[in-house]
Amino acid sequence: MEMRNASPIQIRQLGIEALAKALGPVGMVRFLQQFETGSGDYTRDRDELLKDVNIEDILGQIKQMRHNQPAEE
Repeated sequence: MEMRNASPIQIRQLGIEALAKALGPVGMVRFLQQFETGSGDYTRDRDELLKDVNIEDILGQIKQMRHNQPAEE
């Protein structure tokens, strides 16, 4: 089949068949599970969650975490 003329449905079907052949049914499912689209608006949510955070706060937290880590041997 000429991929240039294939419909999105045909390409998807061929891709699933190729994955199943290469990875087996379980591997194919595990691979596809990595590509869930999710939901929501990441940019809006991130901006809301981080609206009160600044670089000084982040650096202070990093320094505190480093200070609290046990010394390496």
